[in-house]
Amino acid sequence: MSALRVALIASARHPISEPFAGGLEAHTWGLAHALTRRGHRVELFAAPGSDPALEARELPVRQVVLSSAARADASMPSTAWMEEHHAYLGLMLDLARDGEHRFDVVHNNSLHYLPVAMASALRVPVITTLHTPPTPWLESAIQSRDTCPVVFTAVSQCTASAWHPMVPDALVVRNGIDTDFWRPGPGGPDLVWSGRMVPEKGPHLAIRAARAAGVPLRLAGPVSDERYFEEEVEPLLEDGVSYVGHLDRKELAELLGTSAAALVTPGWDEPYGLVVAEALACGTPVCGFDRGALAEILTPRCGLLAPPATSRRSPRSSPGPCGWTARPPAAGRSCSAPWSTPPTPTPVCTRG
Repeated sequence: MSALRVALIASARHPISEPFAGGLEAHTWGLAHALTRRGHRVELFAAPGSDPALEARELPVRQVVLSSAARADASMPSTAWMEEHHAYLGLMLDLARDGEHRFDVVHNNSLHYLPVAMASALRVPVITTLHTPPTPWLESAIQSRDTCPVVFTAVSQCTASAWHPMVPDALVVRNGIDTDFWRPGPGGPDLVWSGRMVPEKGPHLAIRAARAAGVPLRLAGPVSDERYFEEEVEPLLEDGVSYVGHLDRKELAELLGTSAAALVTPGWDEPYGLVVAEALACGTPVCGFDRGALAEILTPRCGLLAPPATSRRSPRSSPGPCGWTARPPAAGRSCSAPWSTPPTPTPVCTRG
């Protein structure tokens, strides 16, 4: 394939740099690097503060200066919403002006609606990856014209099914990770949980599962919801449960590779679950709730699924206790990671 000129649209809210704000930012970073290594010319449009190695063009996120009368109007949205809106508006107007002379394809890897709503103004193909369940703004953007010119991909069959009434022909292209970086580790005695500290990711449920199993647990990730962390996670950080911070890729790979199993406890239908792929590539089996796309990634040879929690605070089921007397070889192979002299797995797990 000849080299393509790719305009990669990322988040205007969070920089594409380590430590990542979430899986979307981590995926975008990896995608930009992988396409570049394959010889394509990638121009990343991203939030200020993104990785200098990517040579990203900063999205024009400008501070909005409004009169007191405008701010007092009943229609006044949040300032952050307005700044993000105008950042993407400026980008799409720029691409509509001469994008066809600079790019062969525009890949919208953001969650914003304007790259979809304004795609018909561009004279270059636009691809949008669906990273979340349906949202009202994006659904309305798809309906802004009789025929939407955008080609859609979805990160899982679960996500494609959720969008099917609106986007019946979305292609499933699951997120990938660099298995030359995420390598099998030696394992260890503790459980691990990684992700954003928000209610829908359920770290408090992971703590309860680990405590029920009597196994130490290490948690890592950005505190994206401070109130939730202070009220529902921090009070549980004792008796073998520790929060090790917001880690970069190297630190996270080491943490995953030196753990007995990873807990994945979503309180929503997980669109993909990058943490699952990262753990498996590190040779670490996964115990999680059977929600969203997790069943598309995990098999009995590399993980275990429990019925999802029925309550945010007091789940009737948990993904543990869970452990292996030897690390399952399929954990590494599920993400195409190399594995030498694999041991025979002996799962010991109750799905309570």
